[in-house]
Amino acid sequence: MTTQTGSRPALPTTRTRKDTRERERRAMRLHSGASGYWFVLPFLLAFGIFLIWPIIYGIWMSFTDRSLIGTGPEFIGFENYANAFTDSQVWQTLWQTVLFTLMSTIPLVLVALVMALLVYTGLPGQWLWRFSFFSSFLLPVAVVTLIWGWLYQPDLGLFNHWLTSLGIDSIGWLTDERFAMWSIVLVTLWWTVGFNFLLYLAALQAIPEHLYEAAEIDGAGAWRRLWSIVLPQLRRTTGLVLVLQLLSSLKVFDQIYLLTNGGPNGTTRSILVYIYDTGFVNYRLGYSAAISYIFFAIIIILSISRLFATRKEPSDVR
Repeated sequence: MTTQTGSRPALPTTRTRKDTRERERRAMRLHSGASGYWFVLPFLLAFGIFLIWPIIYGIWMSFTDRSLIGTGPEFIGFENYANAFTDSQVWQTLWQTVLFTLMSTIPLVLVALVMALLVYTGLPGQWLWRFSFFSSFLLPVAVVTLIWGWLYQPDLGLFNHWLTSLGIDSIGWLTDERFAMWSIVLVTLWWTVGFNFLLYLAALQAIPEHLYEAAEIDGAGAWRRLWSIVLPQLRRTTGLVLVLQLLSSLKVFDQIYLLTNGGPNGTTRSILVYIYDTGFVNYRLGYSAAISYIFFAIIIILSISRLFATRKEPSDVR
């Protein structure tokens, strides 16, 4: 009589064990990835509600005759854009915005560089200089314009008090067409130069010490080190500061609106002030949206152009 013995289950092969571990790892990754979405969901909601949706709604509104008064908006196609390109006020305010950008960008870059070099070279009481140079950037625009509005006062202002004490006639800093834009530039310089100063100071501290040591061995003086080591090493930082400053100056609004409201006779009226007046003073929201998106397209083109120019620049030698 023969007995049948049951066959033993086959032991898992190496490939089977690897497949099992791979499935387990894949399941863990999917689980951790799904958990991560809950952490970014609040940001995505805020990003969509406060940025993506306003952009989409603004584009739609630029194709309508939307107004703060009257009935519901009517779709009018590209009529707002066609009117914007033939509006003399658009071109005038755009030119004044470019003029302000040219007048403010160069001083804001050069003065910030000089301030950073003075602090980096070892002025006594560096912490005080750093705080003094950067503290104005922390002030809100309302405080800045209030301070400088008093300084620019025709009768009681400190600047005209100095001029009259020297026997010079008072100047209408904010009411004279010859000086109004320069007065806005001076306020902007005092208020925002601290940020550029901080970027330059951080870049100076990142320059390798061995470059200075090699220059000292070669007998290079302070000016030679400045032109041959410091400025070349700051080329990328200067490019960054220049781009940031150009974008910031093109978007000038607050200090102009609070100090002159575009006056005198519209000589300091930037394109953002015109967009605001068109939408919230003249109630033409659709037309102001079209102007704002034309201006937005100009900024995007300038940013992309600078990006391609930066890619073609040779890398720094460290």
